Amino acid sequence: MIVTLKGDITQEQYTSLIDRIKGKGLEPNIDKGTSKTVIGLRGDTKGIETGYFMVDGVESVTRVSKRYKLVSRDFHPSDSAIDVSGVKIGSGYFAVIAGPCAVESEEQLFAAAEAVKKAGASLLRGGAFKPRTCTYDFQGLGEEGLELLARARDMFHLPIVTEILDTRDLELFEKYNIDMYQVGARNMGNTALLKELGTVKKPVLLKRGMSATIEELLSSAEYIVSNGNPNVVLCERGIRTFETSCRNTLDLTAVRIVKRESHLPIIVDPSHATGVLDLVGPMSLASVAAGTDGLLIEVHPDRRKALSDAHQQLPPEEFSALMVKIEKLRKALE
Repeated sequence: MIVTLKGDITQEQYTSLIDRIKGKGLEPNIDKGTSKTVIGLRGDTKGIETGYFMVDGVESVTRVSKRYKLVSRDFHPSDSAIDVSGVKIGSGYFAVIAGPCAVESEEQLFAAAEAVKKAGASLLRGGAFKPRTCTYDFQGLGEEGLELLARARDMFHLPIVTEILDTRDLELFEKYNIDMYQVGARNMGNTALLKELGTVKKPVLLKRGMSATIEELLSSAEYIVSNGNPNVVLCERGIRTFETSCRNTLDLTAVRIVKRESHLPIIVDPSHATGVLDLVGPMSLASVAAGTDGLLIEVHPDRRKALSDAHQQLPPEEFSALMVKIEKLRKALE
């Protein structure tokens, strides 16, 4: 259920309503918008009539049938802007997150960071922990990778985004003050991890699972938000279909559907969505035209030496040229 308050509700009426909500064993999630305050009721409301909460100071009570409530527009009608250490994403703010697929060395990471910073990227990405299909493939540098990312952040003044694979890594991420925790496609349904990320206040970049529906993506976001962390950015990274000419099938309809259904920002990862170098640029531009709030693009200073996903990482000069096209397209769409 969602309870919308009147603008002239008194403190006494407000306190009485909160007590009434908690008296039914429900947890109130309060969203104070610019014009109205809305309270989402977390818990089992099946046996409770909507009229029970229609007391003084309440404008309306709505029963929400969706599996995701707090991330829906019913609860929060206006777009949310997520702040990642000073860089905003959503509600009119556009951000490009760029960097190598994996952190391989100081030389490689710093060269990539310098290149993407110069080209206009807002945040630096890089995998310290890499979930690979084959156990013998490069799995990342682990803590050393986090340390290098932290040093690159300080040197190039770019907030860092990196993937967290396990709840046991939370302490390490806190140690290096990671700016944004990425949940990869394989972990979108890892409810234990999602619940734990709900207890931290760091922004979370939640990627769509390779076979997940949009409803399942939003339901996964609900795990994080309902456990106390509203700072979630969604990411469309392509879904697995019968098509074999590219790594995945980029579903740009997800951008529009998510924007219709949810207030959370959504960005697009054209690198993983296509897995093909000459498709990354065109699909980046298509994503901008579709209304994405940002892009997640892989860039490597020498992709011939890349230890993972060499075929989808842009060289710095191509990334720089793409950023110019992106800016021109965004201005044309204004």
